[in-house]
Parts: sequence; structure tokens; C-alpha cells
Amino acid sequence: MSEQPTAPQAFDETRPPDLLYGEAEEDLRSAVRALLAARADAPAVIAATEADTPYDRRLWDSLASGIGAAGLLVPEKLGGQGASHREAAVVLEELGRSVAPAPYLTSAVVATEILLALDTQAGPVAALLADLAAGRTTAVLALPPAIPAAGAAAALTGTLERTVPSVADAVAADVLLVPTAEGLYAVAAEDPGVRVDPLVPLDLTRPLASVTLTGPTGTLLAEAAPAGAAVARGLLAGAGLLASEQLGLAEWCLTETVRHTRERHQFNRPVGSFQALKHRMAQLWLEVVSARAAARNAADALATGSPDAPLAVAVAQAHCSRTAVHAAEECVQLHGGIGMTWEHPAHLYLKRAKADALVYGTAGRHRETVAELMELPAP
Repeated sequence: MSEQPTAPQAFDETRPPDLLYGEAEEDLRSAVRALLAARADAPAVIAATEADTPYDRRLWDSLASGIGAAGLLVPEKLGGQGASHREAAVVLEELGRSVAPAPYLTSAVVATEILLALDTQAGPVAALLADLAAGRTTAVLALPPAIPAAGAAAALTGTLERTVPSVADAVAADVLLVPTAEGLYAVAAEDPGVRVDPLVPLDLTRPLASVTLTGPTGTLLAEAAPAGAAVARGLLAGAGLLASEQLGLAEWCLTETVRHTRERHQFNRPVGSFQALKHRMAQLWLEVVSARAAARNAADALATGSPDAPLAVAVAQAHCSRTAVHAAEECVQLHGGIGMTWEHPAHLYLKRAKADALVYGTAGRHRETVAELMELPAP
């Protein structure tokens, strides 16, 4: 008998949401932050946006296999670390804090979650999952990034003859997960029937590409019904953990803005001492604190398999998308002239925040989801 798809740990309805960070999560944060500080500081990230390669392969190898971050969501018996969405959320917080180019969200979260929702005893699924967990392979879902989890079923149309206009991280992916009317296929990116054309995205730290499929050789991973549920699970996890990336981004913007306004003087006083700026940064701090609670709640709901996970994810995205964009805009403006220069990283955070606000559904779409789930009037 084939093994049932791997699910999050059993939900305990008597357990309140845990919004705090455990010791293991803080240790993981320290390791990831140290790696990114050494390999992906601001000058390195700016240089990477001007390079021909989509991301630093050595950085990815260190993050994915050295630290073991690629396999956090994968059970140990399947070759992973046996952790949960809470730990993956910590990694994404740090990646958001550094806006480092890395295919973590698309491969280690979305693609991995999709495979975990399938029959993990099946040969092709198990083999690909083990490769993803070890960091040997990266995979992306061949769908435009704006599709929410609710649109997963509608995405299973057509055949392996198609063009997908904007696929995040497809430029460097080894495997494409292609949903069709027949089911979900795994297609090698190097297949002669696959053409990947890089696009010029707003966010240069998360490359986009147009993927054209002209009858490639694909491996069927699942029929249409289980494939639709698996893709929905992957997109839900992606949206939920994207909130943690947005949280890390907003925290960096707030911290950097406070630091700059303490050091920048005008009329022989730090500009941060002016009351108008104090009020703006205090308001931003309140938004970031709320974003942290929403993002942690979404990660915890996904980790525990809570039936309220769709609601927690929708709330997190509705709030964190807006907070990340506001924090990045304030960062650029309160840095004055230097915030508008290419050499300062503020523009990278603004572009990432703007791009993230469109991924896996807009904030407005998530607000509609909240209203639908709570049976409230549409916002």
C-alpha cells in the first residue's frame, strides 16, 4: 500500500497559537543571518542584480545543504530535516531582511509542499523530493506568481504545449512542475522542448522568465484531482510564508531608518529627534509589530495543520503586504537624497515589497478571502 501524503502535524484545538520563537528557531536565525551577512551584504546583492547569473550558487549551496534549510519541511524519513513551517518562516524572515537572491520560497517551500501533498512513496515524487531536500535540485511551479491558492484548480488546464508568461526563479530551476488538464508533470528544464526566456522584472533579486513548452518529455506525478489539491496546498504555504519574508523586509527598513535618522543631523540635531519623524516611525513600528503577530500566526497555523490556516494566511497577507510596502517607502523617503541612489540598498527593498504585494494574490484579494471565510460583507 502506498504511503499517504505527508501532512502537517496533528492539530490540537486546545493549544493556543504560539507566536514566540523557540531556542531552535533563534539558533537557526543566527546561522542564516551570519551566512547572509558574510555572503549577501548590500554591496553583494546590488552587484548580483547587475550580474548575468540569477543567484550566487555557492550561497545557495551553503544555505540549502550546508545549513539544511532546503529540507526543513521534509520529514527525516524522506531525506529532510523534519522541521516545520515555523523554521522555514525564520529562514524567510532573514532572506527578506537581506533581499538576497535565492530560490527558497519557490523551491524549498512551494514546490516542496506540492510534492509532500502527493504520494511520497511514488518513485518520481520521492526522488525529486529527496533532491530538493538535499539542495541538489531546485524546482519551480510553472504558473504566474499572482495566482492565489483558490485558483489552483482552474490552473490545471491545457497540455504540455503552452507558454507561461512569468515564472519566478525559472531561469535557474532544474525542474518545472507543470499543471495540466491531465495532472501535474515534472519537466526537466534542460529538455529540448523547454525554452526559458529571461524577463526584466521590477524586483531584480527575484528573476522572472517566460517559459515556452513545445512538447517536452514530462513525468506524470499525479492525476488531476490530487494534483489540484497539492498545488493549492503549495500556493497556500507560499502565501503564508511570504508574509514572513515581508516581515523581515519591513523590520530591516524600520531598523535602518531609525539608525539613519539618529546619525543624520540638521540644525545641529539628529533629524530623528524631530517630532513629525518620531510619529511616523512610531506608527511604522506599530505596523511591524502587528505584521510579526500575523506572520507568526500564519506560520504556526500551517505548521500545526490548523483548519483556520486559510484564514490566518489571508489575514497575514492582507496586513504584511501593506506593511512591507509602507516600510520600504518610508525608508526611501526618510533617507533623503541617498535613499534615491542606486548605491544604497533602499530601492531593492521597495522593489521587493512592491513585487511581493502581487505574489499569490493581492492584499485586496486576501481581504476578500477573509470576508468570505468569516461570512462578512465584502470589503
